[in-house]
Amino acid sequence: MNGLRLLGLLAVALALSGCGKPSAAAPGTAAPATGASPAIVATSSFISLPGLPTKAQPKLPAIKVWVGAEELITEMAIAPAQYHTGMMFRTHMAENEAMIFVLPYEQQASFWMANCPYPLSVAYINRDGIIEEIHPLEPFNTNSVVAAAANIRFALETPQGWFDRHHVSTGAVVRTERGSLKQTFLRE
Repeated sequence: MNGLRLLGLLAVALALSGCGKPSAAAPGTAAPATGASPAIVATSSFISLPGLPTKAQPKLPAIKVWVGAEELITEMAIAPAQYHTGMMFRTHMAENEAMIFVLPYEQQASFWMANCPYPLSVAYINRDGIIEEIHPLEPFNTNSVVAAAANIRFALETPQGWFDRHHVSTGAVVRTERGSLKQTFLRE
């Protein structure tokens, strides 16, 4: 297999890397040639794909996050391995828990639920900490949930229906105990 094709396969594997992970390719990377996609192998409800995690990651460092007036204890998925694994293989999330994904650049974020047995909701958030969109994520669904907006810098996963139960909708501001999302994670 030539190096360019191998690079393309690796890019696809990383782009498809798990529950709540962005599936957009990095700027300047090319999509693989037609027919170059790796095969997805199902193992009961779980899938196996080269580069996908095979087990849940340990709990990540957490921070208090407020969505409007609602407080969440939120794990921080900051490094690529952390946001590519996300909530994969985890079976529970308490009502006041969440996971925030700090995306490497503004993008039209895309998340899926491969190897995620627990139903989630995701809020796509812009760099100013404003919720642009909220979507349900169904367990084990390998179809990407693509943001309509192209300016997404953060994603916040919660137990499914959390935003409705807490009367949080688009336009709500998300902030942390350290300040705005920009101040906390982007250091601008």
